[in-house]
Amino acid sequence: MNAPLLKVDKIAKQYARGLLRPKLTFSLAADFEVARPAVVGVLGPNGSGKTTLFELMTGSNLPSAGRVLVNGQDIHRVRTRERDRLAIHYHQSYQLRSFQRSRPNFMLDPARCDSPLVHLFDEPQFNTQDGYIGFMLDFFRTLKARGRLVFLCLHPNEPYHVDILRQSCERFIFVQKGTVTQMADFDSLMADERVCAYLGALAGPAQAQQQRPTPWP
Repeated sequence: MNAPLLKVDKIAKQYARGLLRPKLTFSLAADFEVARPAVVGVLGPNGSGKTTLFELMTGSNLPSAGRVLVNGQDIHRVRTRERDRLAIHYHQSYQLRSFQRSRPNFMLDPARCDSPLVHLFDEPQFNTQDGYIGFMLDFFRTLKARGRLVFLCLHPNEPYHVDILRQSCERFIFVQKGTVTQMADFDSLMADERVCAYLGALAGPAQAQQQRPTPWP
């Protein structure tokens, strides 16, 4: 059997403050897999752990426990300069995240592929004035058609942000206080009380638009 495209296997990250009596300040836990190419929406409050999750998935942050497998290969055991051949993290203005080294490269494995299989877009800056949204949505679809897995993280503050998630993503992940929850589709996402509380005033219009397609130029 083929390995899933991505497997986040009981991954955990903990941050503590203090040397003699360390006090836990933040923890994140995630356990999920995506078997086939897809576009996955990610959302949640600021500070909930979304970027930390992305950093763990791309090997730029060391987990406290667990592992991340991209097409069956543990990304944290891959040479640091080759990890972006497995998964790549575009942070906001599309600058790439650096990688955290855990051991010398000669002790790590080479990547088994030449170009990234997993693309993570962390709060990209969409522009509604020049057709850029349509271009990006088409880009996500192209990546999926080429066998890639796309994660799109947005922090909605405008109705069109929710429309982008609804139109482009087929499944979702909601992150809150370090807890990662999978949602099978947009309807399931909008049925969750935590999501509605997070979206606030945007939740009503989003629910009303669930069955209405939105064309982008």
